[in-house]
Amino acid sequence: MKATGRVFKYGDNVDTDVIIPARYLNTSDPKELAAHCMEDIDLDFAKEVQEGDIIVANKNFGCGSSREHAPIAIKESGISCVIASTFARIFYRNAINIGLPILECDQAVKSIEAGDKLEVNFDTGVIKNLTKNEEYQGEAFPEFMQKIINSNGLIGYIKNSQEK
Repeated sequence: MKATGRVFKYGDNVDTDVIIPARYLNTSDPKELAAHCMEDIDLDFAKEVQEGDIIVANKNFGCGSSREHAPIAIKESGISCVIASTFARIFYRNAINIGLPILECDQAVKSIEAGDKLEVNFDTGVIKNLTKNEEYQGEAFPEFMQKIINSNGLIGYIKNSQEK
């Protein structure tokens, strides 16, 4: 599985309250959450993001509360994956559970800039910066996690497993 998109770049410690501000947690509608995704750190994000775009961030992305709303808002906004130096563990788990691909790759994060165009191969973990003609080796998912992501999350994976 591959993703290709333009980069939105953020710094360290992007917490779940920045990803989806608490004032919007009175809804669980993914489209409504996406409309407010990242607005406290990037007012234009929801207007500019396009299907397939990629978020790149420094360390500890998704820290803060354990709400699943954060990866849901990101995924529903059209983001195809998030690349970071490190992820908060609860965000990492929630992202996989809802089928949002994420990759840790400090080398890529240090070189990639906002607006760069990337191609990400989830099977191998290879991240190609098409803008700079560079390649980075990210941490590929184990096969079972790839199956969860390809099934649109843990619930889809369980349903697919029961149907077989």
